[in-house]
This record gives sequence, structure tokens and C-alpha cells, in this order.
Amino acid sequence: MLNQYPWWKSLLIGLVGVIGLLYALPNLFGENEAVQISPARAAVTVDQALYERVEKTLKEKNISIKAMELDTVQRRLLVRFQDPEAQLKAADLLKETLGRDYVVALNLAPATPAFLRALGLRPMYLGLDLRGGVYFLMQVDMNAALKQAEDAYVDDVRVLLRDEKIRYVTVDRTVGGGIRVSFKEAAERDKASALLKQKLRNLQLGEIPDSLDLKLALSEQEIKEKRDLALQQNLTTLRNRINELGVSEPLIQRQGADRIVVQLPGVQDTARAKEILGATATLEFRLVDTDHEAREIETSGRAPVGSRLYHDRQGRPVLLQKRVMLTGDYIADAASGLEQQNGQPAVFVTLDSTGAKRMEEGTKDNIGKPMAVVFIENKTETRLVDGEPRKSSYKVEEVISVATIRDRLGKRFQITGLDTEEARNLALLLRAGALAAPVEIIEERTVGPSAGQENIDQGKRSAYIALVLIWGFMWFYYRQFGFISGVALLFHVILIIAALSLLQATLTLPGIAGIVLTMGMAVDANVLIYERIREELKLGNTPQAAIHAGFERAFGTILDSNITTLIAAVLLFFLGSGPVKGFAVTLTLGTLTTIFTAVTFGRAIINYFYGGRRLEGLSV
Repeated sequence: MLNQYPWWKSLLIGLVGVIGLLYALPNLFGENEAVQISPARAAVTVDQALYERVEKTLKEKNISIKAMELDTVQRRLLVRFQDPEAQLKAADLLKETLGRDYVVALNLAPATPAFLRALGLRPMYLGLDLRGGVYFLMQVDMNAALKQAEDAYVDDVRVLLRDEKIRYVTVDRTVGGGIRVSFKEAAERDKASALLKQKLRNLQLGEIPDSLDLKLALSEQEIKEKRDLALQQNLTTLRNRINELGVSEPLIQRQGADRIVVQLPGVQDTARAKEILGATATLEFRLVDTDHEAREIETSGRAPVGSRLYHDRQGRPVLLQKRVMLTGDYIADAASGLEQQNGQPAVFVTLDSTGAKRMEEGTKDNIGKPMAVVFIENKTETRLVDGEPRKSSYKVEEVISVATIRDRLGKRFQITGLDTEEARNLALLLRAGALAAPVEIIEERTVGPSAGQENIDQGKRSAYIALVLIWGFMWFYYRQFGFISGVALLFHVILIIAALSLLQATLTLPGIAGIVLTMGMAVDANVLIYERIREELKLGNTPQAAIHAGFERAFGTILDSNITTLIAAVLLFFLGSGPVKGFAVTLTLGTLTTIFTAVTFGRAIINYFYGGRRLEGLSV
């Protein structure tokens, strides 16, 4: 019979509808202001003791808690609050109380009920203009960048003097900046002065009165270039790290001479974002000093010449040689995974050609000796001193792995001794590259809409008004068929929201515009079908034949028009950026759902009410 779907097709359409409703449902519950607490290093635990400590601390200060969630698998504690004021007070208090052991970050936590979360259902992300994301203002430590440049020149000066067999006493950086080269003989100083003027033209060379020393300083041009290079390299590195985090439509841009603005729409795990963005992690490979006992050195407090005392992640002392075999600067690629022998987490490292040569030279004569991997990270903390916030920097140096060199190492090797999350984060940092200079997050907030709450309300209002007006017009003009098209239109919007939630895409204000546009396009498909039905009725066809012909003959036109729109939307997505991409995402999803709702879902409703019956006429 005409206009009747087989049972399996009706069941399939109903199943799509139920799945769409389920995935769209979490978006009804909004978000809670929250503070997320996670460990700063592997040895720190997140357990019931931390839960009780945080709860007690907040209650003592009369800060109201909405809910607390302890997740021992992801190693985090999430504390929800009623309003932003309580959230900010709690964050400041917990940072001061917990100290360096934990990362305390602001968060917007979805208020999705537990039974939906248990099903793996999550709301879609909202862009920064729709209250959902993280804003960081980061300051680049330019003094550190210049210090690194001077340290590099110190090594260059030493190599040049040794190669030319010029005798010197010391080559070191001075406290106020610059490099001081000491000599015992004036003749050696003069030979060095002529050599350095010829080879290191970017340095300003001068003599120090009443001494046989030379002073080297960076020129103004060199300082400017080093500052600009540090900022540009940090921008590139941050972009790489954000790409690794999988953030859609991020904004990373320079602000002034030494600041970088980072906006991460849709990010909810702000603690990890903060940890990854601010980290200046690198690695050093050093041989273990096996001639001395590390515990005895720790007790005496005096390390032998040429060695230095470190500690591993469990706090145990490890004595290493001062000479660095290799640094993380030579790492070309890194990936986390599981090693084949015992299935432990590992980071698989690939060196560039220079690094591979250095590693080979460093290990070929040390087979059978233990080598350590030192993880180095610069951090910044803020403490209140006499009521004023004071920032200070400190360095974390930990031995993460000690292994015996079994064979000559080359271009590829692996690092073990980490847990799964640490291996993943370390691989990300090494793969994205090191920051040229440390960055300090001087402002952090979970962002409200960039254009104000009014934009959110107007965006929602425009979608509601568009839905009501289109539905009303169709109902008035096409009567019962028009009402059915309104039901299909509502389902069309639900499917778009469900698709955004399923893909964990980010909805922006331009994205709302894309949804409103596709609402009109979806109804346009219904108009083509209904006008075709009217024409068939005027030609004298029966109502059932008119319905069948209307859907069948209008389908080709609908498909052609939506394919051309889809091509334009895809081009916008790949060639556009920022808000344009947000618009392209919803336009693409809306175009795809239009075909389904207007042709398949709409016809299923019409088949249910009109199919297989003797009809005298149609309300169209």
C-alpha cells in the first residue's frame, strides 16, 4: 500500500529519535561553578583524606559547598559551588592551604545528573562567547630568555678559546647580566679580544678596569631579537600544545611586548590545561656516579667534585655526574605507550640527527653503567606577604628513570618509570617543543560571554522566536501538514544539538546563527514537498498518490540544493577560522539533518496519520 513504511524502517526512525533525545538531554541542566584539585606530581595522592581536609577547610571559612566529587581514577577532586563568589574565595583559600603539592584550578562542571553521566552522555561545549571556556593571560619571563641566551654564549666563548688554544681562567655570567672572561696574562686577553670581536659580532666587548678581564654584553639589537624570538617561539609552542589537547577554535595571540592571551573554548579540565600550558619541562640525560654512596652524600651534605645530588619521585637520593650527556632540545618526536617486555607505561623518544650522534658518543663507552633521566620543570607560585601578593619562581628537578645502558643508544629509545598519565603528558610536552622562556599565568578565569550575558539571551531568544514564527507560518499556510513540518523542525533542532553533544563540538554565537539558518532551510524542503502535493491534487490524482508523488519528485531538488549548501559549509570550515568555523559546523550538521527530518522523519509522521487509509481530501 502507498505511504506506509515497513515496520523495520519505522523502528529505525524511532530509534534515531530516542538516541537524539538522549544525547540532547544533558544540555538542559546547565553548569556549576567549581574548583578542581589535582596532584602536581605523581607521588601526591588524591584520596578520602584530601576530601575531608578540603571539606573541613572550606567549612571553617563558612564557604558554602554544593557538592564534592572524588575521582580516584582520574585523580581529581571536584568541588561545586552555588555562585562565582564562593568559587573564587574557595580557590584562593585552597591554593594557600594545599601549597605546591596540588594544582587548584577554576572550572565549569556540567550539572548533568549522575544517571546520564553513567551512560556516557555529556553536554556540548559552549564557546567563550556563550560562557564556557578558560581565559589565561600569560607573561613571558624575558629575563630568563636573556639568561638562556647568555648561557649559550658562555659555552660558545669557551669552545672558541679552547679551539684557538687561548688560556683563560674562567668564563661565567655576571650577577647583573653579561659575561666575564678572566685571564692571567695580558697577551692572552688581547688574543681573545681580537678573536671574539671577529667571531661573536652580536656581543659588545669591553675591558674591565684594573683587571685582566673582558666583559661581553648583548647588544640592544640582540636583546630585541632574543625577546621577539622568545615570544614567537612560545606562541608556536603553545599552539602545538593546545592542538595536542584537542581544543577546538582556540585563540592564542600576542598582547604587548611580553604577554600572551590564550582562550580555550569548551575546555572543562582546566587543571590539565593549566599544567600543560605553563609547563617548561625538559629532560637531561646524565650518568649515575657509582663511585660514591648517595645516602652518605645526602647525610654529609657535600657532593664530590663533578657530581650532584638529586632525588627520585619517592624522595630517594640519586648521585649523578654534572656532565650532561644530552638535553631535551634534541628530541624530534615523542609518543607514549606500553613497552613490550612487561607492559609498563613508557615514552618512546626519537632524536634528531645531532642528538642521535651525541647519544651514541655518550653511551658507546659506558655500556653496563646506569644512566638517569632528570625531569626539569620551572614553576611559579603566588603567596601573600604582609597582605600583598608576591610571586616567586622555583625549579622542580626529579629523577624519573634510572636504567643500565645495555647497548649503544642511537636515534630511538624509550623512557620508563612513569605512570600512564605522566607518560602521556611528558610525551605531549616533548612533542610540542619546549618553551623558549618560562611563562607565568598572571590572570586566569573561567570566562563569561565576551559580548555579555545579553548575547546569550538574545541568541537563545532568536532561536525560539524563529522556531515559533516558522512553525506558526507553516501551520497557517499548510494547515495540518504545516503543523507536522513544525514537529519535524523541532526534531531537526534536537538532532543538531545531539550531534554537537556526541561530537563534543563547541557551540558559539555564530553557531546559533547557523542553527537558525538551517531551520529556514529545513522548512524550505517541506515547502517544496507540500507545493508538489498541491500540484498533484490539482491534476486530479488521489490524495495517497499526491502524497507519494510529492515526496518522490521533490526529493531530487531537495538533495541538489542541500548538497550545494553542504559544499559551501565544508569549504567555510576548512578555509575559515574562529567564528567562521563555528558557523560552518552547525551549518554542516544542520544541512545533513535537514534531509533526514524533512524527507524521512516528516514522511514517517504523515504515513502514520494518512497512510493506508481512504482519504477524501488533504489538509495541505
